[in-house]
Amino acid sequence: MALEKATFAGGCFWCMVKPFDQYDGIEKVISGYTGGHVKNPTYKDVKTGESGHQEAVEITFDPEVFPYDQLLEIYWQQVDPTDDEGQFQDRGPSYRASIFYHNEDQRVKAEASKQALANSGRYKKPVITPIVPAAEFYPAEDYHQDFYKKNPEEYKEDREKSGRDEFIQEHWSKTSK
Repeated sequence: MALEKATFAGGCFWCMVKPFDQYDGIEKVISGYTGGHVKNPTYKDVKTGESGHQEAVEITFDPEVFPYDQLLEIYWQQVDPTDDEGQFQDRGPSYRASIFYHNEDQRVKAEASKQALANSGRYKKPVITPIVPAAEFYPAEDYHQDFYKKNPEEYKEDREKSGRDEFIQEHWSKTSK
């Protein structure tokens, strides 16, 4: 079994773990920071917006069981790909959506999925989520890991306040499970 990594930024990383963390073939989902210029950033560093990092999830997966294409399908249904100022209630550069590819195959698949989404007519505004090479990934502090499991009430409240679920329902209700 040759495991691969996928890295996605989609606003608050708390809300990006659970959608991926429930399938066979997904070995682990880690909340963390990537894309910046500060070594070993902390949550405080990233939150200032000055470290250059984005909150992201790093997914370790078995592509034979759960292909990268399926990860992309889930990803696009979690974000507003037309917003470059953050995601939902979380605003600023550390909350922008991005796909970080780990190899050429991932880049090609991500670009194709982005183009297909842009051509779908699902959004009134252009799909602008950047697809960029993976950078060093720094795991977030322990209290951020598996937040939805450790703090279910706070997770639920934060998610309800964010507007993410309403957005997903509005744009994906006809194709979601």
